[in-house]
Amino acid sequence: MNGDGENTDPETFNPWSIVNLVFHHLVSEGLHPGPPAAQLLRALGITPAAEGSRQASEQTKRDLEKIRAAFDVSHVESS
Repeated sequence: MNGDGENTDPETFNPWSIVNLVFHHLVSEGLHPGPPAAQLLRALGITPAAEGSRQASEQTKRDLEKIRAAFDVSHVESS
């Protein structure tokens, strides 16, 4: 703060919070975020991908591998 009581620190934010806010607003208005959402992401320098988050996709693959392994173990034990 300066001597006048004004905040001189730059305000920071997570850009994903803005994306989330806009997406929820579009949905609450009955709109499907599809093309407008893709345009917003591109405007923010993010290339939207049909498969979604690469990290989430990789985590899903790992989770499915664990489930398959657990199923295989239980299936063999019950035979």
